Amino acid sequence: MANFTLIQLRYFVAAAELGSMTAAARRLVISQSAISTAVGQLERELGVQLLIRHHAKGLTLTPSGEHFLASARGLLQHAEEVSDGAHGLGRALAGELVVGSFTTLAPFHVPRLLADFSEHHPRVRVAVVEGQTAQLCAALHRGEIELALLYDLDLDPEIEREPLALAPAYALVAPDHRLAAQGEIHLAELAEDPMVLLDIPQSTEYFRSLAMSAGFEPRVKHRTGSYEAARSLVAGGHGWSLLNQRPVHDTTYNGGRVVALRLRDGFAPLEIVLASRRGVRPTARALAFAGRARAVFKA
Repeated sequence: MANFTLIQLRYFVAAAELGSMTAAARRLVISQSAISTAVGQLERELGVQLLIRHHAKGLTLTPSGEHFLASARGLLQHAEEVSDGAHGLGRALAGELVVGSFTTLAPFHVPRLLADFSEHHPRVRVAVVEGQTAQLCAALHRGEIELALLYDLDLDPEIEREPLALAPAYALVAPDHRLAAQGEIHLAELAEDPMVLLDIPQSTEYFRSLAMSAGFEPRVKHRTGSYEAARSLVAGGHGWSLLNQRPVHDTTYNGGRVVALRLRDGFAPLEIVLASRRGVRPTARALAFAGRARAVFKA
């Protein structure tokens, strides 16, 4: 059995995250030689090379180092919880929790999740990382985040997901569009109109697949990676769009207006899920956040 210390783990994680022994030494306020010695001892104890040292160019992780980094982060998190419990702090969760959120979900759900969690667990500092699905899944695998708010769309099998809510697709048109007063339409009624496509990985193919299921290839006139830019283009009469999240107001950033139309096609709604890495022991902070997320989405 390997015999390494928490200090060695902490020094290794800092060096790996910062890509530099010097930067890690500055963060931890110790000498660079202490970092180098600890990492070397850890590598000898494990019998593998974790970091590749590049003269004057910092550090990179070996494949073994990539794998061990996630485990090391987990061990340090667990050690922090054990320490808190030993000092009588177990009843009041404390420390840092890093969670991720899919870009378009963040403005709709993250603020209320943070407010609710802060009210129930004020000693936990929550940091939020926004990104696309692939980025956040990679961060989960590397142990950089513990949880992520995602759509259940093309998630790999190693990602555990807990359903939180359903997000049905709807069509968005300008107020003067011929179908604006209908309230509910078949998507094929927009087949001949130009489309404004929210062009985000996974989402792009999902929206296109809905149109194809309705029997037509969408005539994409404009593409944008911005949710609000898509709404503004629709308000300006540049085409219709498909979205899943619906703002409280129909006014766009530039003062225009849009009209949301329900779809009669019977498309299955997307699931919003709380994702985690399968097989990884969650911290008490992550478990608490998951519990509050369930409560918030049910409210």
